[in-house]
Amino acid sequence: MYPINQQAMSPEIIKKIDEAGIIAVLIIDDLKHVVPVSRALLAGGVDTIELTLRTPVALDAARLIKKEVSEICLGFGTVLTKDQVSAVVDAGADFAVSPGCNPKIIAEARKQGLSFAPGIMTPTDIEMALEEGCRVLKYFPAESSGGMEHLKNMVAPYQYLNPTFIPLGGCNLENASSYLESPLITAIGGSWVAKRPLIQSENWAEITKNAKQIRTLIKSIKSQK
Repeated sequence: MYPINQQAMSPEIIKKIDEAGIIAVLIIDDLKHVVPVSRALLAGGVDTIELTLRTPVALDAARLIKKEVSEICLGFGTVLTKDQVSAVVDAGADFAVSPGCNPKIIAEARKQGLSFAPGIMTPTDIEMALEEGCRVLKYFPAESSGGMEHLKNMVAPYQYLNPTFIPLGGCNLENASSYLESPLITAIGGSWVAKRPLIQSENWAEITKNAKQIRTLIKSIKSQK
């Protein structure tokens, strides 16, 4: 198992994600939407995003964000291959996540200096991730896997190693508290803040409203801890 100073995610990014409390998952289809949606999120207090690698413009979108909206902490999702690790590093990614736990991809991310959180859903996934030096893990798909109750039970044997989790998949404003109130959770991820249809229809006001709502909830929960 890797020692603490060789974790797969840098302390700076861990701190940034923890302070954010929310990672807005974006699916970008048109580059003209990149800067406006980023600014709409910032206006609502959300400064950490995950761009999915599911559209042809994702890498160019990242470059635009780095150039025009540098306040954003930029993550990539759906990173599945070594070539994709290289591509997101070249595009300026601050961190990346994947839906599953592939030791080869974790090793490649470490080799290239990319902060990385693999996806977990089972104890075996957790053990593989911990063995590779990962302490921040993506819990995916969160809600259909059993939500917070499943995570608490699954993590109990490993809690002394202090892993933290980013739940994605089914998270929304209504169930966010059930995750964020737990010390196991560093941030939640979700597409509801800036849904694909909202981006496509250029409804920036609604995106800012959604961002403000989740940030208000996060601040309230953090103030009570």
